[in-house]
Amino acid sequence: MFRSLSAGLAVALALSGPVFAQDDPVVAIVDGTEFRLSELQQSYLELPEQFRQMPMEAIFQPLVDRLIDGHLLLQAAEEADVAADPEVQAAIDRARDDVLRQTLIERAVSDATDEAALQAAYEELKAEPDFAIEQVTARHILVETEEAALEVIAELDDGADFAELARERSTDPAASRGGELGTFRRGSMVPPFEAAAFALEPGSYSSEPVQTQFGFHVIFVEDKAAIEPSFAEVEEQLRADLTRQAVESLLADVRAGADVQRFAIDGSAAE
Repeated sequence: MFRSLSAGLAVALALSGPVFAQDDPVVAIVDGTEFRLSELQQSYLELPEQFRQMPMEAIFQPLVDRLIDGHLLLQAAEEADVAADPEVQAAIDRARDDVLRQTLIERAVSDATDEAALQAAYEELKAEPDFAIEQVTARHILVETEEAALEVIAELDDGADFAELARERSTDPAASRGGELGTFRRGSMVPPFEAAAFALEPGSYSSEPVQTQFGFHVIFVEDKAAIEPSFAEVEEQLRADLTRQAVESLLADVRAGADVQRFAIDGSAAE
């Protein structure tokens, strides 16, 4: 992940000015040891978020100082034989273990979430019967009482125009638009309203008042359709699902055949 981010940043910086004309130029030399732009990029990526919001050019010199100071501190630590301290060595071992574990997971996830895998997962999702999302285009008239809603329905039964009646009778802000709500998908309206709207056929209105916390509604459905989400709409969820599956599969693989014994918190045999 870091390598790909660094590569992208290197391209961007290479196009930003002559100082980055080389692919990976030397940015500092300390006691004969060269430090290159790629190492500076890595240091940049490890900064807190507020600093990474700035272009790397803006903090170029502080980053170089960070590289130099880090190298000099490492040299001093090695000369002082800091690694000989058992606690320090244990910390180094833990850090090494963390890197190895994380790298194994990242590789498994990377393989499982490449473009081909995501596209295959999308095609598989499309084959599911509930993949398409229902949506309706509707209008409504909102009134305060059930009696008023029944009066609206009676007027509609007598041939009144829904949009005109909405302008005259509805207390909803959409009244000025003839009660127009536009197109909405399942899950975007309060449950009683949604259930009634999706139960209606295009060109029909509710024969009974629909009560919600806002009052009593009379709903008119203009159109109904089932729309398949695009790849872009579901890509993030697909990536999350494939990532979870990859990690679960990896854990199942490493656990398979392992001789694992568990104990209670006091060291006694676990139940």
